[in-house]
Amino acid sequence: MASNTLDPFPIRKWLQGYGPRCLKADLKAALSVSLLDLPQGMAYAAVAGLPLQFGTMCSAVSGIIGSMFGSSRFTILGPTNATAFMIFSYFAADPHVDRVSLMPLLVFMVGTLLIFGAFLRVADLAQYISRTVVVAYVTGAAVLIIINQLVHITGIGMLVHLEDGSSIQPRTFPGIVMHLIRSIPDAHWQSLAVAAGTAFIYILVLRLRPAWPALALALITASLGTYIMHGFGLDVPTYANARFGILDLLPPFPDFVSPRFLSDFSSLFGLAVAIAFLATLESSSMAKTLSSISGRRVDSNQDMFSLGMANLSCAYLSGMPCSGSLTRSALNHQSGARTPFAALFNGIFCLIGALTLGHLVGFIPRAGLAVLIVCVAASLVNRRNIIICLSATGSDALVFLITLAATLMVPLHVAIFTGVGVSVMLYLRKASQPSLVEYEFNQEGNLAEAAQPGVRQNPSVSIVHVEGELFFGAAELFRTQVQRTCSDPNLRIIILRLKNARHLDATSVMALEELIRLLRRDGRDLIISGVMKDVYRVLFDSGLTEVIGKDNIFLASPSNPNVATRNALKRAQQILGTTEADVKIFFDPSKQKED
Repeated sequence: MASNTLDPFPIRKWLQGYGPRCLKADLKAALSVSLLDLPQGMAYAAVAGLPLQFGTMCSAVSGIIGSMFGSSRFTILGPTNATAFMIFSYFAADPHVDRVSLMPLLVFMVGTLLIFGAFLRVADLAQYISRTVVVAYVTGAAVLIIINQLVHITGIGMLVHLEDGSSIQPRTFPGIVMHLIRSIPDAHWQSLAVAAGTAFIYILVLRLRPAWPALALALITASLGTYIMHGFGLDVPTYANARFGILDLLPPFPDFVSPRFLSDFSSLFGLAVAIAFLATLESSSMAKTLSSISGRRVDSNQDMFSLGMANLSCAYLSGMPCSGSLTRSALNHQSGARTPFAALFNGIFCLIGALTLGHLVGFIPRAGLAVLIVCVAASLVNRRNIIICLSATGSDALVFLITLAATLMVPLHVAIFTGVGVSVMLYLRKASQPSLVEYEFNQEGNLAEAAQPGVRQNPSVSIVHVEGELFFGAAELFRTQVQRTCSDPNLRIIILRLKNARHLDATSVMALEELIRLLRRDGRDLIISGVMKDVYRVLFDSGLTEVIGKDNIFLASPSNPNVATRNALKRAQQILGTTEADVKIFFDPSKQKED
């Protein structure tokens, strides 16, 4: 259950009643997940442009540490496509930077940000991030992953030689696509053959035996095929330089006393914030998806704390940031996991696999691993969600297209915030458009929208019903619309009916004060009716009640929503010096919530 405080060691709660049946179920699930986790970890390390052992150790360390602090029993932490490609996208802008030496500091910063965020309850804000932004970002990242892996599948070099003898490497989406198209005649047929065979085995296993570890089987088959091809003298690029000795599995220790520390910290801070932000989104959405299936609630801030502790450990033991994996967590759930110990056992199995089978990684063909990465990335593209985003509303379509374009054209740590910024601006634009409609009392005594706008029962008085938000974004529009109503030279008094107005703030108060002074300068006046307690508190605390005059403010009546406006209209008659007949109102208790 979600709580207001973080639990320093929540896994201890699962020890109560933990018996052989749970142990057997968790071990079975952990074994199934580790068969997917090991090759996926290496694949995501390859996506990030890091040594393969960084991926497997990230799976091991985050699985062991993360399971001890999370609230979800199914969550599997480790490297993911989106965070891996964000790293690649950032460092691709400057290929001369040594990403391996900077990675521990980056992961340390990510972990620290996540832990601080968990204590500040930042994960609660994830619900305000538009799902459209996430769909567009994941779609764009998947496309970029596929395009970049085509380099290994085709065996085409990425250096473009210029006429002056220098060479450059295309890094943008259009540049890579154009280079691949022009270089098709130079494709390496052995790599293409290995990629085609690997994809065939992977798809065949998925279709015929979906319960089998298709990724691991395809990778093993591709490695055997490559070994045979090497026996016939055929050259197929592999990861022969990968080193999985016990000392090679540890990344360089973060150097906090280096003269370059402050410079590196400053350059990596934006990337660290983006990765922490994306990891929180991934983990939160994944945990909530699985909790809706299992019926058990999760605490997003506790899971954020778990992410932070896992990343902090990865900074010293794996060198690659971790996040919540949807595919591995879903497999953990489908495999019958009972408790978070399944994730812990999965981490132990990954560690054992890295130490015992690591030397076999040298036989893995680059084209084979690349095509499996393409298959996994393609599964991230959800056509149904894309159609919904493009067809639901115009603003959703605009947010999707802008986020997708940003993902393809600029570094991913910039693209994710671009999408969030656009979605927030469009939301504020919608929210900052209050509705102002002229009302009148009809013959039955009901307050309703005027039958003919501008044609009033009393030409000197206008009842303006305000509906919507009155925060800073709406202040100028609110004032402009009221001034437009005041363009009638016969109009002497405006009654603002604020019963359904919300979130009045300082900007709106100042706009309202300027409007009152403007009206009074022209010999007019303003009365406010139907004021709710929260709006009246803002008016009182800001001193605007003294400017308006307490006689010109009428609080809303819970028993009769129309009586405040009736009294405001009688006050207007008093100001005008008229002695018109009393305004009769009709009150139907069954319509108390209607206006």
